[in-house]
Amino acid sequence: MGYTEAAARPGNFRERLVYLDHAATTSLRPEVLAVMTEELGHLGNPSSLHNAGRRARRVVEESREVIAEVYGARPSEVVFTSGGTEADNLAVKGLYWARQAQDPRRRRVLATAVEHHAVLDSVHWLADHEGAEPVWLPVDEQGRLWPDTLRAAIASDPAAVALISVMWANNEVGTIQPIAELAALAREHAIPFHTDAVQAAGQLPVDFAACGADALTVTAHKIGGPVGAGALLLGRGTQPVPVLHGGGQEADIRSGTLDAPAIRAFATAAQLVGKERDDQAARLAALRDELIARVRAAVPDVILNGAPPGPGRLPGNAHFSFPGCEGDALLMLLDAKGIACSTGSACTAGVAQPSHVLIAMGADEGRARGSLRFSFGSTSTLADVEAVGAEIGDVVERARRAGRAMAGGGRGAASRGTPEAGRVRQRARAGSAGHVRQRARSREAGGLDIRRGR
Repeated sequence: MGYTEAAARPGNFRERLVYLDHAATTSLRPEVLAVMTEELGHLGNPSSLHNAGRRARRVVEESREVIAEVYGARPSEVVFTSGGTEADNLAVKGLYWARQAQDPRRRRVLATAVEHHAVLDSVHWLADHEGAEPVWLPVDEQGRLWPDTLRAAIASDPAAVALISVMWANNEVGTIQPIAELAALAREHAIPFHTDAVQAAGQLPVDFAACGADALTVTAHKIGGPVGAGALLLGRGTQPVPVLHGGGQEADIRSGTLDAPAIRAFATAAQLVGKERDDQAARLAALRDELIARVRAAVPDVILNGAPPGPGRLPGNAHFSFPGCEGDALLMLLDAKGIACSTGSACTAGVAQPSHVLIAMGADEGRARGSLRFSFGSTSTLADVEAVGAEIGDVVERARRAGRAMAGGGRGAASRGTPEAGRVRQRARAGSAGHVRQRARSREAGGLDIRRGR
């Protein structure tokens, strides 16, 4: 049974999926699907010298030029990857190794405490295996890194800093960082500066040259393209040590056969972003603001996390904490109504832990656990907002009743004596158990943590 079919079962009124999780992955644009389908009909490895290979290479290079133009880079600065996670790993690990080779004193890695796990876990890995010294930069209650904070962290020992990584816009709460100011501070000390612009690339005017970063991550599936294609933009003279080794593709920075259909689709999505971004941002901001108003009207004590609506926040992001609720329970209750949202980053959904982003912003554990993210994209409409507004009040009340029952009688008593609590817990367990088992199996197989996108 498909998702929309499940949402239309007896007892659920919604026959159309209300998808408000575009920060996890966006809808594939029809134009993108068309060109990718066409390209899948062609045969040829872009590294081959025969006619079919040269044709595929031409597709890759023309796509590289399009992506470079949209994001303010030179074509030679675009290194294709399989997505944002690989690009972040290449930037963080590769630049660390390169800087270490130049000067063994360079062990400090500066990153905010609210980074995506692709950066956080790369830094942790370097600390565990390569002797790196992480410096977690604090943010304020809105999730913003102040330039003075970075300046002080660099000044304590600039010669020992290997690299700095600060995400352009937060994937959970939508707060936008002052990337140009931060990159300028790094440049004063000739320290490589990387920014994960995965969330920003589809909604903000991301310009690689203008922002001053040395490395920048983008991915296709957050801008209407396919999963499996991304890029790391690398400024001239920025040469990370490769993470992957093999055929020496992408100037020997990222080996692996290039996926011409996905890359062409990525370029088409980027081209659409370049044409529509300003109008789309205004439309998404209006939907977001209407959602905030309706949620506040239905749940007066709700807390909006992140920067206030305006230039400091992603247009398509609304992130709330609901006092007295568990985020997983809220998510599953909404899901039963055919409304898809998120408890935060999809990479950690299903894991019983509070949001590391909200904790870093100073929230207590209860607030961090009781949060939901609604994120908008090209297919979002006012009808989606109305659907959430019609359901959120009842859903929150049901989750609170279940929480009070569990708190009053203990887990076993609550689930036995209160049907509501039992049903909510059952839905939450069903949604997370498979993911938790997957992570356990991966750890047993070799310590890897397999996660589900962003």
